[in-house]
Amino acid sequence: MADKLYFRQLLAGRDFARDDALAHQMVNFAYLIGDREAGVAIGVDLAYAPGEILDLLDQDGMRLVGAVATHYHADHVGGDLFGMQIAGVAELLEIADVPVYVQRDEARFVSLSTGLGLDTFVALEPGATVSAGEVAIQCIHTPGHTPGSQCFLVEGRLVAGDTLFLQGCGRTDLPGGDPEVLYDSLFNTLGHLSDDTILYPGHLYSPEASATMGETRRSNYVLQPRGPREWLALFGG
Repeated sequence: MADKLYFRQLLAGRDFARDDALAHQMVNFAYLIGDREAGVAIGVDLAYAPGEILDLLDQDGMRLVGAVATHYHADHVGGDLFGMQIAGVAELLEIADVPVYVQRDEARFVSLSTGLGLDTFVALEPGATVSAGEVAIQCIHTPGHTPGSQCFLVEGRLVAGDTLFLQGCGRTDLPGGDPEVLYDSLFNTLGHLSDDTILYPGHLYSPEASATMGETRRSNYVLQPRGPREWLALFGG
């Protein structure tokens, strides 16, 4: 399956949206995951310049067959951020007729952020899978940063959105954030992943763009507290 898997990590402001000052500031990652043999892929968090991302996909001889969102914030799905408009899902659907998958608890928030109707989205239950050809992507519900935050696991790679970075984790002081719930997502849900799983975050907040879960567990300060009480004392506000 290693040769079959198509996997690209793209940095906003460098690989696409090069002229977008906000993209440079926010350093979001987008991802393309697919089946090389079938020539199809699913995009993760296609914001800022979805058309440019599709051009990169086309250059690789691949075709988009779906899009998934890690969570509803505008820098991941499009919409208003700090009074500035970010292109995202709405603009993507103008040029690509593909299903857009969101976590069930996040659907209404994505709808509000993008201005699209709820019937635009395919709601995913916890533990669902989406497929590009024969490559299956497992959706892992990891609430805490937002109620419907989700990560995507494919062949030993975890695309984590804003749930977990190489250093730090998603904020819990924004609408829908919950530090106690995020603790459970980080230490229990993601705690079952093996140390050799490779973490791919939603932002470039560290010198490296990816790291194993083992290295992240050793070096990321948010994973050092011993139990929920210590976690909440440090991160619960």
